[in-house]
Formats: sequence, C-alpha cells, structure tokens
Amino acid sequence: MRTNAASIAVALAVGWALGAGPAAAGTITGFTCLTGSIAGDCTIGESQLSVEIIDQGGGTVRFHFRNAGPEASAISEIYFDDGSLLGIASVLDGPGVDFEQGASPPDLPGGNLAVPPFQVTAGFLAQSVPSPSMNGVGPVEWVMIDFALQGGQGIADVLSELQSGALRIGLHVIAFDSGGSESFINVPVPEPTSALLVALGLAGLAAHARRSRI
Repeated sequence: MRTNAASIAVALAVGWALGAGPAAAGTITGFTCLTGSIAGDCTIGESQLSVEIIDQGGGTVRFHFRNAGPEASAISEIYFDDGSLLGIASVLDGPGVDFEQGASPPDLPGGNLAVPPFQVTAGFLAQSVPSPSMNGVGPVEWVMIDFALQGGQGIADVLSELQSGALRIGLHVIAFDSGGSESFINVPVPEPTSALLVALGLAGLAAHARRSRI
C-alpha cells in the first residue's frame, strides 16, 4: 500500500502557514498514481513529481510544478478540481516548457477511478502545446500556474483543502521510456478492497441503526 506522503507534507505546511505572514508556502512532496497501467511508470511519477504552493499576495496563489528527474517523463496536462480557486491568472513557463490554458482531453484521463470521481472545474486546466513530449514538464523542468482566489480566501484555505481533498490536482504524464502514460492526483487512491470494506462497514452501521429504531 502506498504511503500518503502528499497529505503528510501538506498537513505540516498547513500548520506552518497558519502561523506565518505573507508569502507562506507549502510543498506537496509527491503525487499518487491513479491509473496504474505500468507499475514502473507509476513509481517514476510518484518519486519525481511535486508542486509547491506559494502565496503571491493580493488574493493570488501560485502552483509551482516540478519534475525532478532523472527518468524520462513529461507532465502534459494539469487539472484542478474545485476548492477556493476563482480562475487562472497566468501561466509561467520554465526553460524548455510551453504551457497554455485549456487542455485536450478536457478531463483527467482515468479521473473516474478517483473516489469521488475527479471532475475538472470549468477553466481550471492547462496543457503543453504540441509536441507535448517536447514542451511538457520533463526532467528538471517546471511550470507555474497562478490562480486568483475567491473573496476572503487565502493560502491557508487552499492548503487545508488540498489536505482534505476539497481541492484536488490531477496530472497527466507521458513520454515514459515504456511508451505509456499515467495520471496522478495529490491525494491517496483507495485500494479497491479498502474501499469495499469501508462501504460494507457503513452499510452495516446503517443496518444496525435501523434495527435500533425498531
């Protein structure tokens, strides 16, 4: 079973951010593989992908995505699901990277495998321009996406939502040496057996409650 490094890192960041002034930041040290097509590709993505959350002030938060390398891979699309975000303010490319707002496909590949299913918020997505394998975020490359926040919201709200799953980030990664592609999200993916046990447990509690009322 994969460890929840992302949630642990964000939890620490939330505590730090709440006690800090402007320019507070937190780092998600890893993403969880959602699709699981090729185990080796999942391992590469989980060890190389990260995002830093930076308070830009003026109601703007920056998401700084990195691919640490050294294994071949490239972030080709980035998706956001809900949270305190209002809209993309700007996309800033690192050397060798060329991203723009919007994406095709418009939904995170394999997003239906997430629990609940990953649903891209309208306009909250960006992609590398053709050729994605060349212009995506490859080894030791980066891209930054700045978001305006809803009124009254700040970085502490964003970090808290990332920890709880109220805000999720999805990455589609291509150009592995295997020729495959994988999708990753910033929250742990429940094992099918675990999800089933939770569902059965809830059903059992509901049945017990009904019997208690009879």
